[in-house]
Amino acid sequence: MRELVVLGTSSQVPTRVRNHNGYLLRWDGEGLLFDPGEGTQRQMIHAGVPSTAVTRICLTHVHGDHCYGLPGVLSRMVLDGVQHPVHLHYPASGEPVVRALVGLATPGLDLRLHPHGASGPVADGLDVVALRHRVETYGYRLTEPDGRTFLPERLAAAGVVGPDVARLAREGRVGDVRVEDVSVPRPGQRFAIVMDTAVCDGAAALADGADLLLAESTFADEDAALAAEHLHLTAGQAGGLAAAGGVGTLVLSHFSSRYTDLGPLRAQAEDAVWTAGTSTTVHAASDGDRIALPPRRVAPH
Repeated sequence: MRELVVLGTSSQVPTRVRNHNGYLLRWDGEGLLFDPGEGTQRQMIHAGVPSTAVTRICLTHVHGDHCYGLPGVLSRMVLDGVQHPVHLHYPASGEPVVRALVGLATPGLDLRLHPHGASGPVADGLDVVALRHRVETYGYRLTEPDGRTFLPERLAAAGVVGPDVARLAREGRVGDVRVEDVSVPRPGQRFAIVMDTAVCDGAAALADGADLLLAESTFADEDAALAAEHLHLTAGQAGGLAAAGGVGTLVLSHFSSRYTDLGPLRAQAEDAVWTAGTSTTVHAASDGDRIALPPRRVAPH
């Protein structure tokens, strides 16, 4: 299963209908919890997400709306008897805050701390890229290795059937038949999260080629001056970021409490996408949304 479960969508303060940040990415056997703001434990209950599903926790930065839910989530994992290791990734400059939050949690969890101080890989298939905000901030990108998609008609023509198909995938050749002869390249899926940043090269790098991009959209375009002052994105900037990167699905979140109707923000992001002539799907997230990753892209043949 690969889906994004939206636990909270509000920036800075919660509202009557939007909780602080919180996003769980189900990615095969892993559960990556991004930016658990205050109230995330309760939001997980509402969403039907067990604490046992979490294998990694990733903080983009240590502002409170992105991390104050950490002690509650960790304590709940202890209460639920989680036995597997849980990896916590965060900016190195946030070490004192992270240590304090972890220190508030119930002990007993096999929690492994992984601070990072520069862009680069932090786990298998997981990279961080520096963003531009008021404190040290990183976005995350999860990348599946490229693979190949078998074409049934070519397999049949080559006489490769049954167990030989699995052998061909494993070994690359069966007799005179090479895997390249009966398949086409299949780019691996990519998920990226861009939170709390002004427009920057790091955000563009994260968005590039993403099948699903979760991006902050704190302000409407008419409040661009506020966005620039606080180093955040507008909805139109998020849409432009997705369009330039050829993103499949853009999920907007991290909305200022000043906006009760998210329709105009979605429209501004869509305008940026349409102006660029791309086919990115734009979704303005609500708490509790479950968004499946788009189908894998297959090269034409």
